[in-house]
Amino acid sequence: MHILLLGSGGREHALAWKIAASPLVTKFWCAPGNAGIAREAECVALDVANHAAVIDFCKKNAVELVVVGPETPLAAGIVDDLTAAGIKAFGPSRAAAQLESSKGFTKALCTEFGIPTGAYKRFTNAKDALAYVQSLGAPIVVKADGLAAGKGVVVAKTVREAEDAIAMMFQGAFGEAGAEVVIEEFLPGREISFFALCDGETAIPLASAQDHKRVFDHDVGPNTGGMGAYSPTPLVTPAIHDAIMARIILPTVAGMKQRGTPFRGVLYAGIMLTTQGPKLFEFNVRFGDPECQVLMLRMMSDIVPAFLASCDGELKHFDLRWYPESALTVVMAAKGYPGDYQKGTRIEGLDEAAKVDTVEIFHAGTVAKDGAILANGGRVLNVCALGKTVAEAQSRAYQAVDRINWPEGFCRRDIGWQAVEAEKAKG
Repeated sequence: MHILLLGSGGREHALAWKIAASPLVTKFWCAPGNAGIAREAECVALDVANHAAVIDFCKKNAVELVVVGPETPLAAGIVDDLTAAGIKAFGPSRAAAQLESSKGFTKALCTEFGIPTGAYKRFTNAKDALAYVQSLGAPIVVKADGLAAGKGVVVAKTVREAEDAIAMMFQGAFGEAGAEVVIEEFLPGREISFFALCDGETAIPLASAQDHKRVFDHDVGPNTGGMGAYSPTPLVTPAIHDAIMARIILPTVAGMKQRGTPFRGVLYAGIMLTTQGPKLFEFNVRFGDPECQVLMLRMMSDIVPAFLASCDGELKHFDLRWYPESALTVVMAAKGYPGDYQKGTRIEGLDEAAKVDTVEIFHAGTVAKDGAILANGGRVLNVCALGKTVAEAQSRAYQAVDRINWPEGFCRRDIGWQAVEAEKAKG
């Protein structure tokens, strides 16, 4: 098969690594890719936002499957345009991608189909939003309705923080994404990531995972796109797994079909495990980053037939197999992230780091120049490892981190701490 992958981050490098391992692949491109992806696929300088250029490339190169990594092209309708041109594409339509591109859309779906989530209201002006927050108090969650590159959510611990977030959003900090604001109940509990592969009718669960959103150790500092992840998580027991599928994933897939906007692709549910059971706090319509990295390491099955089954409505005949080992990834980011950071700094020691047993290093924001690897983003590297336990995977990942020479980078040193504590408690 001829396959084209769209995207340039750590998630896409992990997908590229997994796709490239498939015996079904005869030619494999990635647009635009990065320095790490170039080892797995031929990187092409296509503008992913230019749908006509992507379609033209596919036709000229007899591309049989396009895999869309990030959310922005999905929200822009790339799958609709590829499908209309007769090209098979993995991912949801523009209408189905509203599960991520509009917080209000998802909340309305939850109300309509009885999917457990936090109470909420939608606002199109700051005055009403401020009055609502002042009547409810804090903690409370303020969200830009649209896509804001993972930065449009503020978990406000005080009313003042909520007021500042509302002002920031309505003043255009996130552009069009903040033209409407959703304010919702703060859900206390433990947060997990739950993934399911969907074909419009059927949903099959992927392995459980947990990421670490805060930038610094002990879960302090601002929220980020994710500073590390591990799989499986001890928080997802068989009973919780079944409850998430029965109350959240399956009703969502059925509801989207009933509305005439069937969901195909990866459904990523951000779940809070509350005292009343699992509740949804957000949907994403693509693999999580960095959760994708640990899922790809643990997936035993060939991923290409899974993508095809999702596109073709054949998941009811499908099953995925997983390695029993634990996987863990540590994100190395440029100092200053998620705020201002420097680009173009040199990274050395990657080959030495990759020699640690079971370690894979996925590039998230890198560029190759004159034989050197340079940082080219906020989140730059995903240092991943497998182990019989989360503690063993954690130890190997940090051994590899310590071999990387990048003074301008940093990482959290406690990724997987909850699972490691649970393993110690078990003895």
